[in-house]
Amino acid sequence: MRLFAVHAPKRPCASQGFGMVVILLVLVGLSSIAAALARLSLSQQNSASMWLLKAQADQAALAGIDWGMYTAYKGTWGTCSNATQTLDLQTDYGMKVTVTCSSKTYNEGETDVGVPKVVRRYTITAVACNGAAATCPDNASATKSFYVETRNEVNAI
Repeated sequence: MRLFAVHAPKRPCASQGFGMVVILLVLVGLSSIAAALARLSLSQQNSASMWLLKAQADQAALAGIDWGMYTAYKGTWGTCSNATQTLDLQTDYGMKVTVTCSSKTYNEGETDVGVPKVVRRYTITAVACNGAAATCPDNASATKSFYVETRNEVNAI
């Protein structure tokens, strides 16, 4: 009868601890997916914000063109010789619009024999931006995020 049995030491199994490695890999993979989704969501939000600002700038520039046309034909600009004015549309669009008008006269045909028909051609340019400066374009704000600028030009007789 033996009192003490001598056994060989138990060898560790080759697959022991494998579950912990799998769990760590799954957690790292899930956290990578979560980070990618968060980044994608932020990118889409920024894109939508820029799209909205661009649409506001487009509308502000069109309003500036309309205002410039009215001022050239019916308002105070008359001959429209490089006249410039900035419209503050901050409350409506969050934009400023710098409107510039220039004109040239041309002889086009005759009204009577020997009397040339004088035609005035207007060029109206509207630049809308959401910068901090008093006029557009705003070169100091152009490097900042969420700065938008739109330029429209119309030639009319």
